Amino acid sequence: MERTRAAVLDGAARAVEKQGARRATMGDIAVLAGIAKATLYNHFRAKEAVYAAAVEAGVRALAAECTLAARDDLAEALALAAERIGGHPALRRVASDEPLALAALVTPGNGTTWRLARDGVRAVLDASGRTSDPAAVEIVLRWLVSFVADGGADVARQAGLIAAAIPPAE
Repeated sequence: MERTRAAVLDGAARAVEKQGARRATMGDIAVLAGIAKATLYNHFRAKEAVYAAAVEAGVRALAAECTLAARDDLAEALALAAERIGGHPALRRVASDEPLALAALVTPGNGTTWRLARDGVRAVLDASGRTSDPAAVEIVLRWLVSFVADGGADVARQAGLIAAAIPPAE
C-alpha cells in the first residue's frame, strides 16, 4: 500500500514535469507510476487530490531533511531547502507554464499544506537552537516560497543572511 502511494506521488510529479499540471491526466499519472488506472482511482478520486498529497509528502520530506541539517548549520539547511524548491522539476514546469496555478502555490494560507510548511520551518529553527516564534517562521517561510516562482541566485549568501537574522532561542 505504501509503495503504491509513493509510486503514485512520484508519477504525479513526473507527469507535471512532462506535461504540466493542467494537461496531465489520471491516466498519465497511472502510467508513470507503473500501476493500473483503476488502482490509482482506489487511492485518489481526482488529480487535484493526487497533487495535494504529493505536495504534502514533499513538504514533510524536505522538512525532515532540513531539520537534520539544521542541527549543524541553519544557513546550510535553509540553502538546501531553497535549492530543492527552486530546482524541483515539477515546480519549474508550473512556474513556466501555469502562472495561475503558481499564484496559488506561492500564497501562504492556513490550509493543511501551509500548516505542514510552518511546522517544518518551526522544526528546522528549533533544531538549530533559534527562536521559532511566528514572526521568525513567517520570514523563513516567505523567503523559501520565493524560490517556487524563481530558482534564485546566490542561495547560500541569502540563506546566511536569513539565518543571521533569526535570533537564538531564549
